[in-house]
Amino acid sequence: MAKGVKVAVIGGVFAVMVGGAGYGAFNIVSALSGDGGTSGVSAEKKSGPPGKDEVEATTAKFFAAWEKGEAAAAASYTNNDAAAERLLTAFGDDAHITDVKITPGTASGTTVPYTVKAKVAYDGKSEPLGYKSELKVVRGVTTGRALVDWQPAVVHPGLKKDDTLVTEKSANPPIEAVGRDGTELTKEKYPSLGPVLDALRAKYGKEAGGTPGIELVIRHAGEGVADTPLLTLAKGKPGKLTTTISPGAQAAAEKAVERFAQSSVVAVKPSTGEVLAVANNRTDGFNAAFEAQSAPGSTMKIVTAAMLIDNGVTSMNSAAPCPDTAVWQSQTFKNLTGMKPNEDATLANSFMRSCNTAFIKLIDEKPLTDASLTQEAEERFGLGQDNWKTGIVSFDGSVPAVGGPDRAAGAIGQGQVQMSPLNMASVTATAITGGFRQPYLVSPELDGRELARAEGLRASTAAQLKQMMRLTATQGTAEEAMRGLGGDIGAKTGSAEVDGNAKSNSWFTGFRGDIAAAAMTEEGGHGGDAAGPIVAAVLRTGG
Repeated sequence: MAKGVKVAVIGGVFAVMVGGAGYGAFNIVSALSGDGGTSGVSAEKKSGPPGKDEVEATTAKFFAAWEKGEAAAAASYTNNDAAAERLLTAFGDDAHITDVKITPGTASGTTVPYTVKAKVAYDGKSEPLGYKSELKVVRGVTTGRALVDWQPAVVHPGLKKDDTLVTEKSANPPIEAVGRDGTELTKEKYPSLGPVLDALRAKYGKEAGGTPGIELVIRHAGEGVADTPLLTLAKGKPGKLTTTISPGAQAAAEKAVERFAQSSVVAVKPSTGEVLAVANNRTDGFNAAFEAQSAPGSTMKIVTAAMLIDNGVTSMNSAAPCPDTAVWQSQTFKNLTGMKPNEDATLANSFMRSCNTAFIKLIDEKPLTDASLTQEAEERFGLGQDNWKTGIVSFDGSVPAVGGPDRAAGAIGQGQVQMSPLNMASVTATAITGGFRQPYLVSPELDGRELARAEGLRASTAAQLKQMMRLTATQGTAEEAMRGLGGDIGAKTGSAEVDGNAKSNSWFTGFRGDIAAAAMTEEGGHGGDAAGPIVAAVLRTGG
């Protein structure tokens, strides 16, 4: 997004406020067309925010032209007439929306809410359409005219940059997605699954055996991005698509992420790799649970500990001293504030307390190299090889071979290491079973795709990792979040600093019996504070 553009969400409506350098740059370009494409410049150029009368007059003219289907005329009352005319033209020509009636609500300053009622007619089929949105009236910099601050959400609140509206015979037949127990999965019951269900339909609509209908959809910009259906004019026949989702775990995940903004969680079945739940609480519709590329913080110490054990550097009950600081190639690393040093610590003790310095001091030991963590991640945990085929788009993790300070940072989940909650749920599953089973949402038997493979862990390594995670959940940094959970439990906390964020991202991964889950919250602080309760809530369902 260009500098000077800020996005806010008000009552489900996307509002774009343009100011500063971005706004000034636009108006220099648009000066020749009078900020909105109309001819002439007022003799007396006004300044300051538009007044009540100006707001009413501008919106009345804009709405009147829009109602009549006069795209160019309506666009002339905006501060980006070219972009406005394209989308308003598509509103009539491509989306086949007619009989438009717009009712403005009570303005709040220069912001005007409104209701749109219309009809969508295509191929002999028609259905009523209704929705709410809002716009803002601003002062044109070069002319002083009161203009609609143009943004796609003016036309429909679901539209973003470069999106458009289209009514046509569906490119993909509808699906009836069902969980592992045969229960239907719908957006209404599981709102967080909306983007996932759209992605499943785009990929498996035809394979599931359905027939297409006629729909009004938002066609999103970007290759491979699924359409968002808005209105069905003629129902197609849905094909039945069985997923690995557990309705109980999904319901718990949906509820858990509601507690923290910008949070995501994934649960998998370690013995099979089946995804039991995927939920996001985000304003942008991004499936961060599967696609995030973010530093995982100290949850990465599961992989680092495996590397140390597999290479004979140390073991669970062997030395891993935890000093106040550790220097790696002139860069000093510290522990969390308040952590007491322990020069006699074992790997298990440093793991359960999440001591950064213990891990950084050990990565210089022979036979470790710049590539050792990468090899462990790829060969043992199946990460970073761009070959996961989950059923929808997903990120496979990235652990590049690096030297210098990033080698040390990578050992504690910072630097160039990137993961998603899906990746970390898989890491936990591999750690406690010893075998890598690529996570998947749809059985590979449906389309014959080949799942990724990896060597997995030695039995002794897996046993040590599992025991260290147990200690972390019952005596270490994850104790508070996991308190009250019965059965065989284990966990690892993490926090990761991200440039530009006031707080660290919160990470947490854990297991209970045959369910493993991982969560991330942006600006959530320590792992046990935000991501921990999310994971614990999902584990409590038992899958």
